[in-house]
Amino acid sequence: MSTLRVLIATLCISSVLSGCSLSYYWQAVGGQLDLLRKRMPIEEVLERAETSPRTRESLRQVLEIRHFATTELGLPDNGSYRSYVDLGRAYVVWNVVAAEEFSVEPISWCFPFAGCVSYRGYFDEQAARGFSAHLDAEGFDTTVGGTTAYSTLGYFADPVLNTMIESGGLSIVALLIHELAHQRFYLQDDSELNEAFATAVEEYGTELWLMRAGDQDAIAEYRARMRRRTDFSKLVTDQQERLREVFDRGDSEESKRVAKQASFDVMRTEYEALRRTWGGVTDYDAWFDRPLNNAHLVSVATYRRWLPGLRWLLEGQGLEGFYGEIEALEDLSLSERHARLEEWLGEAFNPQTADGTGRTVAGAEPDRLSTAGESLPWTSR
Repeated sequence: MSTLRVLIATLCISSVLSGCSLSYYWQAVGGQLDLLRKRMPIEEVLERAETSPRTRESLRQVLEIRHFATTELGLPDNGSYRSYVDLGRAYVVWNVVAAEEFSVEPISWCFPFAGCVSYRGYFDEQAARGFSAHLDAEGFDTTVGGTTAYSTLGYFADPVLNTMIESGGLSIVALLIHELAHQRFYLQDDSELNEAFATAVEEYGTELWLMRAGDQDAIAEYRARMRRRTDFSKLVTDQQERLREVFDRGDSEESKRVAKQASFDVMRTEYEALRRTWGGVTDYDAWFDRPLNNAHLVSVATYRRWLPGLRWLLEGQGLEGFYGEIEALEDLSLSERHARLEEWLGEAFNPQTADGTGRTVAGAEPDRLSTAGESLPWTSR
């Protein structure tokens, strides 16, 4: 039986077991088939006269990054990101994230291959918004966000998409490394660990890429951006804890609603103060321009919970040691795994061993680096 027939049969069975409609899986299969049908080897795209200079430049960079990711970062050397598809739209999938009205934990959906993840994605924006509206009507907090890249975890040779290269420059480096990291390590039913791992490798690899280029100004700007990311992450995790305290109290639902809104108002005020310390940089204005609710909060928190601890581990162990420690987590139970992650997180915020962002106090960053979206049941960004 062909790989495609096996995939379709698996998804049909899974529609019954997971509670997702068969129509949902058909849109996922259709979207994936569309990508496979349209992909073209990057070398051929580069040879085509109609390829724009900007696309040609970005795809040449993709080939360089692809080689770098394999040789310098130990990421998979496979068929992914060696072909190209222009989708003719800004996003590849639209993810629906949901949380209960009085919870800061995301709703999960379970799929073949990827296990349970904290989003449900669609190749069609209106379908995503329709599902979100359905959840809204049932009393859930929801948010819908477009994603520019995703990974089938190596089950297919994922193409580079126009959505991935639209922003150009360093964002291409970060996206490719992040998605390839998912193919190096992915643990079913643990979105927080998977995203923290891919983000840690993304940050490490992007900075190493800049150091190989010797662009000191770009390195300084990237480090400043990562500090702002850390500041924003703390803002998010602090808000989660505030809301958790509100929701755990024995107050009436109406009292919780009032306290919840007041808490998000405080978060907005804190962001304005934080932005002033950044000199007016507007990195996260778009995030705050959208309605703030539990789902919007956890859509970011999924990437952030374990990240400082993994940064600390990578800083101290080096890349290969880091991979070994992470891969060893597969043999642990959920409780044992979380205990290990909590231990690393504690070290990241230990003032004697780290600076509070996951970086060790003694480890200067140049020295460290010189050593070396539902879619389908797949990950998106």
